[in-house]
Amino acid sequence: MLGFVCFLCPGMFSALVGLGGGGQYNTKTAANSICAMYSTFAFFSFFTGSVNNKLGPRLTLVIGACGYSLYTASSLTVYIYPDAGDFVTTASVILGICASLLWAAQGSLVLAYPTEVQKGRFIAIFWATYNLGAVVGASISFGINSHSEAFGSGTYIGFLVLTLIGVCIPFFMADPNKMIRTDGTKVARVQHPTWKHEFYSLYVTLKTDPFIVLLFPMFFASNYFYTWQFDDYSAALFNIRTRSLNNLVYWSCQIFGSIAIGLVLDTPRLRRRVRAFSGWAILLAMVFGVYGWAYYYQKGYTRAMATPTMDFSDKGYAAYCWLIIFYGLFGAMWETMAYWLMGAMSNDPAKLAVFSGFYKSILSAGAAVVWRADAMKLPFMNIFASTWALTAAGLVIALPMVCMRIRDSSEEDDQI
Repeated sequence: MLGFVCFLCPGMFSALVGLGGGGQYNTKTAANSICAMYSTFAFFSFFTGSVNNKLGPRLTLVIGACGYSLYTASSLTVYIYPDAGDFVTTASVILGICASLLWAAQGSLVLAYPTEVQKGRFIAIFWATYNLGAVVGASISFGINSHSEAFGSGTYIGFLVLTLIGVCIPFFMADPNKMIRTDGTKVARVQHPTWKHEFYSLYVTLKTDPFIVLLFPMFFASNYFYTWQFDDYSAALFNIRTRSLNNLVYWSCQIFGSIAIGLVLDTPRLRRRVRAFSGWAILLAMVFGVYGWAYYYQKGYTRAMATPTMDFSDKGYAAYCWLIIFYGLFGAMWETMAYWLMGAMSNDPAKLAVFSGFYKSILSAGAAVVWRADAMKLPFMNIFASTWALTAAGLVIALPMVCMRIRDSSEEDDQI
């Protein structure tokens, strides 16, 4: 059910963003609104783990899901009334706050429910379900726009209805305090201390588990790479119906990417440390393989000369589509690995909520920076080069943490 909340809310948002420019021809307005969303997301994510502990995950999920409905409604409004850009920006700011709440609740649940040997599998199942939402959204878009060169309002209306359904699902979820794991153990009860203690717990987490800092560059890169893929590659080169197809292919491959890396990270024949190094090595190979391939295309066009005219019926499209396939696999593997590393550091839901807050806050800061850079029309090559450098550096800096902090079993008594 948690997966389907994200299927219907963030999944639909991902489908819109994946179209490049939110499906609009004015990509600057879309880039600025997404920058505003990620900026507020970055700030509030540091504290929403505390809010989640106070309100409980179900209420936190409901409030968080509402923001996605508002954003979709604002996208429909600006489609009908092109001068309503300020409404989109306001809705994006509100969405940033709501999204930080939703992902804090999601992070604490998806990492706390499984046993230690199931964490990779649970993350993979969630990620596959969430990305299936983007696949369904992309399918809706492709079906509506497959015979058109213009984006239709029906796509936004369909997305809006689905996000409203997502708002209702948390009301039917079980209380986490009543959950029992498959090995018979109960999920550790989330404590509700004072607000002062909750904010202080951010400092305590850094003090007691400083290795989390080594994951910050990896966190920063986690949504940074979407901007080049969606706006500077797909939206720059392809017409609207082909962008819809690209979007469908991309999110479909994310499902397979999350499942594949999840299987590697939960292989019972290997110790957890070996699995950690295996996942890290796979990501490193993907970084240099995929980005080296992408560089071959990027050096052939600039922002000034790019025209979104390529169609999926054109000769040579298949090669460009294969890059999208591998980008989809890579994106899911990256985020699944990040969650798995956090889960390997602790079993305490309260600490995991703080870790999740750090993750989403830093991730959002990176996204805000690069979306603003794109809105300012920085050269495509600059954005591409910074993306490649950040992903490579994120893995290298995370390696000491993997070496020294990942053990074959998490400590049970590690509450904050």
